[in-house]
Amino acid sequence: MALLWVVEDDDTIRGVLASRLEAEGHRVRAFPDGSSVPVRAADPPDLVLLDLGLPDLDGTEVCRRLRLEHPDAVVVVVTARADEMDVVEALEAGADDYLTKPVRFTELAARVGAHLRRAGAGGGDRIVLGGLTVDRSARRVSREGREVALRAKEFDLLARLAAEPGVVVTREALMSDVWDEHWSGSTKTLDVHIAALRRKLGPGPAIATVRGHGYRLERG
Repeated sequence: MALLWVVEDDDTIRGVLASRLEAEGHRVRAFPDGSSVPVRAADPPDLVLLDLGLPDLDGTEVCRRLRLEHPDAVVVVVTARADEMDVVEALEAGADDYLTKPVRFTELAARVGAHLRRAGAGGGDRIVLGGLTVDRSARRVSREGREVALRAKEFDLLARLAAEPGVVVTREALMSDVWDEHWSGSTKTLDVHIAALRRKLGPGPAIATVRGHGYRLERG
């Protein structure tokens, strides 16, 4: 049973989300503001639903703190902010997904389920490309023997590209396979995660951009 945190200042929305997610079979802890979130909790969350417009701390700062303390937790922003810069800032702060209010609960529940399934999935195999090793069963990545710390969605994205080295994977396929098969929103989250992967992995094998199509992980 997954543990979900709901960080939302609106009492009605917070209560409805908590009760409906519990009805879906999840354990839920709900928080009305950023300062009440126990980032050093002994029982860390599997997934956090995070509003950005909190009354004390901005949600992006809460996201940064969560990411430092709980790097494996999935963080899904659920907010009224629809500006592209807000999306980019949240993703760079460590968010794995971004939903704009109002959002139907059926869509939210589907996203939550998809993220939890992918976070717990393992491929049972190791992919070696030059000095890069992707261990899908252990969900670990190393470069020249040095472990590279990746967030959950960064690992999923790299594993998807590494499964077909040298092959162009379309943006649509990456969004479907790594995020949600029914994804219909902005793909900016993909670009932000690709940029983060490039920074963390360093030189070769490179993630190449194929304009108008998608991305390709070079064989090294």
